[in-house]
Amino acid sequence: MTEPELNASEGNERVFLVVVDNSPELGVAILYACRRAAHTGGRVALLYVIEPDDNGAADIGNWMGVGDVMRQEAREEAEITLSIVSERVKSCSGKMPTYFIREGGRAEQLLKLVNEERSISVLVLAASAKSEGPGPLITHLTSKHAGKLRVPVTIVPGSLTRDELEAIT
Repeated sequence: MTEPELNASEGNERVFLVVVDNSPELGVAILYACRRAAHTGGRVALLYVIEPDDNGAADIGNWMGVGDVMRQEAREEAEITLSIVSERVKSCSGKMPTYFIREGGRAEQLLKLVNEERSISVLVLAASAKSEGPGPLITHLTSKHAGKLRVPVTIVPGSLTRDELEAIT
């Protein structure tokens, strides 16, 4: 699967970027972004970041070719996940989303994408409702990199219900 490109006729759309991960709040961020995109004639974009393996297995695996297999499996998992999420976005917003797959640290890749892709208008993140804090990505972006973002960030409470989201969007 390749990353879809925005064509010139879509260049003036508001693009709401959502980071796809396995957090329980992902559904809230997607629904918020979809509803805002649908109401403004915009589009949703999805970012899936394949993060490096921290346990050193990739270094050993590269020596034996296993690292390449692991990387390919991670890419296939990203494509499957994005395919599923894309269908949900299409049914909610009325348009297929643009998506991006990157490799590296999630926060670093997000910052790079937002700075490279001028079509992105708003970053939508959902905060964890747990007592440990809003989540590592929100904490990272709001503490260290808030001034480096070129787009506004919408932080949606992860505990919002569908009805509550419908009411505010």
